[in-house]
Amino acid sequence: MQYRSLGSSGCAVSAFALGTMTFGSESDEECSHAQLDHFVDAGGTLVDTADVYSGTAAETIIGRWLKKQSGDVRERVVLATKGRFPTGSGPNDVGLSRRHLARAIDASLQRLGTEQVDLYQVHAWDPLTPVEETLRALDDAVHAGKVAYVGLSNFTGWQVEKTVCLAEARGLSRPVTLQPQYSLLAREVEWEVVPACLEEGLGLLPWSPLAGGWLTGKYRRDEAPTGPTRLGEDPGRGMESYYRRSPQERTWEVLAAVEAVAKDRGLTMAQVALAWLRDRPAVCSVILGCRSTEQLEANLAAAEVVLSDEEVAKLDAASVPVVGDYPYGELGREQRSRSV
Repeated sequence: MQYRSLGSSGCAVSAFALGTMTFGSESDEECSHAQLDHFVDAGGTLVDTADVYSGTAAETIIGRWLKKQSGDVRERVVLATKGRFPTGSGPNDVGLSRRHLARAIDASLQRLGTEQVDLYQVHAWDPLTPVEETLRALDDAVHAGKVAYVGLSNFTGWQVEKTVCLAEARGLSRPVTLQPQYSLLAREVEWEVVPACLEEGLGLLPWSPLAGGWLTGKYRRDEAPTGPTRLGEDPGRGMESYYRRSPQERTWEVLAAVEAVAKDRGLTMAQVALAWLRDRPAVCSVILGCRSTEQLEANLAAAEVVLSDEEVAKLDAASVPVVGDYPYGELGREQRSRSV
């Protein structure tokens, strides 16, 4: 397992993280604990969760696992969680206000059975709460010893810049990471988000690196998925909806390129897609979400995969996001070159 800095911090994390959104829903507690055991045994350190995963069950499951571990294991685990989305029915049980964050952090710590979480991430932008209020609440949690590092999730480029610049101007705890959706089928973050993170020294923690299972090669054109998979249970689910992805020719071009590289190397398509993402600029750890230990073991094998320049170029060419001429396409590039 390779280790990298957690953004601009001095904390080291494994290049692959264990995501826990399946804990308590798609993976029962026994399976979840088995995944955690296998992940740590394989050299993994970063475990990512959130206070709304499986209705708070994921944090509780992790907390019970941590309670069983020796001091050495707990010391090696870098624990990350998130808060922002509704944790109750009241008007203040949501958002990034000081009131909600203070309660959300304390509740997460209680469920996880720990006095401090290593990385606390705001789960998404809150248009109703002043950024300074959010940053001061997070800074208070850092000074109280409840949080070691602060991170962001699902922010746009301008939101990253505004947050980091305000933190610096006010002398508040500066975010060190951003957790975005990022994969060979979702590269739009490269237009603004990745450059903002590179500029400000934030490390990327990509979620959905296999695009909801698409990059494993399990789905077929003109054949809606069935069976015990996320899209098999609900083909229209979320941003990776079969009905949204399947009609896009680019989807099948990307899958064909991934399959070709996988066959040439004797790898799975998932391992190729994960190795590609791990080595993208600013990425410090790729979040793996699995239903079983077998899936986790197969995906962690990507830690040993290094793609050649030619293979990377082939994948890059097939997965370039479709853009207009301006500001990201040819006209935009021309304008930017004139200003340099």
